[in-house]
Amino acid sequence: MNAKVWLVGAGPGDPELLTLKAVKALQHADIVMIDDLVNPAVLEHCPNARVIPVGKRGGCRSTPQAFIHRLMLRYARQDKCVVRLKGGDPCIFGRGSEEADWLSARGIPVEIVNGITAGLSGPTACGIPLTRRGIARGVTLVTAHTQDDSTQDWAALAKGGTTLVVYMGVAKLTEVRDSLLAGGMRSNMPVALIENASLPQQRHCRSTLAAMQQAATDFQLKSPAILVIGEVAALPATLQLSQSA
Repeated sequence: MNAKVWLVGAGPGDPELLTLKAVKALQHADIVMIDDLVNPAVLEHCPNARVIPVGKRGGCRSTPQAFIHRLMLRYARQDKCVVRLKGGDPCIFGRGSEEADWLSARGIPVEIVNGITAGLSGPTACGIPLTRRGIARGVTLVTAHTQDDSTQDWAALAKGGTTLVVYMGVAKLTEVRDSLLAGGMRSNMPVALIENASLPQQRHCRSTLAAMQQAATDFQLKSPAILVIGEVAALPATLQLSQSA
């Protein structure tokens, strides 16, 4: 496993949601480059590795991506087993494919280890299925924040008929709401706002599309959080009850 970079998804926060393959990579790691949203508890699987924080958080000082690239390349060329440990899944808003392409172009072997994304685990923990026969036949994962400040085609998403899971949307609730309403989504479409997916401090509130900005203010919603927009967000929390029984 040496002279290789593993792009590993650490999952949404709960260390028990780490995959066996992720644990194996961590156990062999010489270098672990860890993102801010990774639960430090997962580092128990790599007690002898050198841990290097390379976090990125909206509104906070972040490690430049070019520096992360060079650091991975440097240690891989030293015949080190490098794990780039990312919150959630490396290829769902995690730049995993970009990093894999950059390293592969320089002759460095790369393997991606998928992780459970917050957009899946958070709703489940609240009793919300993202798909449901006769209610939601699909799910669409989108981000409200883009590197180039471009915007989603919210009008198309409003008409898509799938459950929408919106990442990085806390700072853009008004834009998301107004754009979906302008695109034709009904004002009373159910919405769930979920903070700290899968962690003991996870909490959520339910609202509607038109009222979600006020609901978020009253709830004091903070990042990291996701939005679930769709009919499934109104279903009773039977899944949550069965999990805790």
